[in-house]
Amino acid sequence: MILVTGATGSNGIEIVKRMVAQNATIRAMVRDRTRASAIAAPTVELVQGDFDRPETLLGALADVERAFLVSQRTERVEAQQLAFVDAAKQSGVKHLVYLSQFDTDAKSPVRFLRYHAAVEAAIQASGMAYTFLRPNLFMQGILNFRSTIATQNAFYAAAGDAKVSAVDVRDIAEVAVAALTESGHEGRIYDLTGLQALTHAEMAVQISTAIGRQITFVDVSPESMHEFLLSAKFPLWQVDGLLEEYAHYRRNEAAAISSGVRDAIGKEPRSFQTFAHDYAPMFSPNV
Repeated sequence: MILVTGATGSNGIEIVKRMVAQNATIRAMVRDRTRASAIAAPTVELVQGDFDRPETLLGALADVERAFLVSQRTERVEAQQLAFVDAAKQSGVKHLVYLSQFDTDAKSPVRFLRYHAAVEAAIQASGMAYTFLRPNLFMQGILNFRSTIATQNAFYAAAGDAKVSAVDVRDIAEVAVAALTESGHEGRIYDLTGLQALTHAEMAVQISTAIGRQITFVDVSPESMHEFLLSAKFPLWQVDGLLEEYAHYRRNEAAAISSGVRDAIGKEPRSFQTFAHDYAPMFSPNV
C-alpha cells in the first residue's frame, strides 16, 4: 500500500491525480473527509489522520510499504513531521518520500530550511529507505498574489531583482509518483527547479503575455511586506518565516538551476511560460 499525506494540498492533489490515472490503488490521508471531494476515486482509500494526534498516524500507516510525507506549515511542523517519521518506522514502512525544500540546511537563517534539515536527518537515521525532493519556490505560489493581480494589475513582494529558479508543482508531483512507484530512487536527493531563474519582474512579464494584460511587479521593503502580511491575517510566526525566505531569495541563494526533474523522470521541467499560460484563468478578476 502507498500512503499520500497532505492529499488535499497543492502537491497531494497532483500526486493523487497522477496515481489515479495510472490506476494505482493508494491511501490518501486527510484531516477532514468532507473536504476530500477533489481526490475521490474508486482506487483512492480515504483515511483520517491528524499530525497532532500520533495515534491516528499509526492507523493511517497500517500495512503501508511506501509513503509520501508533506504537511501544512504550522508552528509545530517539525514536531509533527518527526512524529510521522517515528510512526512510519514503527509501522514497518520501507520507503519514505519526503517533500523537503531547496537549499535545506541545519544552519540556515531560514527557519523553514532548518526544520526540513532536522526531518531529513531523522529519516536518514531511521533506517528506512528514503527519497528527498527539494523543490525551489513553487510557481503556483504566485497564485497567492492573484487578488492584487486581478484587481490592481500588480503584485508586491520584498524580492528585489534576485532570480529564483521556481518549479511547477506538477513536475514535483511527477517526480514524487516516480519515487513512490518505481525502484531506483532510494537514497536519492533531487533538487527540483525550473528551466530558468527569473526575477519577479520577469515573471510579471510572462504573466502579462499569458493573460493579455499588463502586470507589474512592485518591489517593497521587508517592513512593508511584514505589515501587509499581518494585515492579511497571517500569523506572526509565518510572517517572520516568509520574510526570512524572501531575504534568502534577495541574496540570490535560490537562483541555481538543477537537473533534478530530468534525473528523476527523464524529461525537462515545465517553463514559467507554460505555467502562466495554463493558469491564466486564475488571474482573472472573475475568479
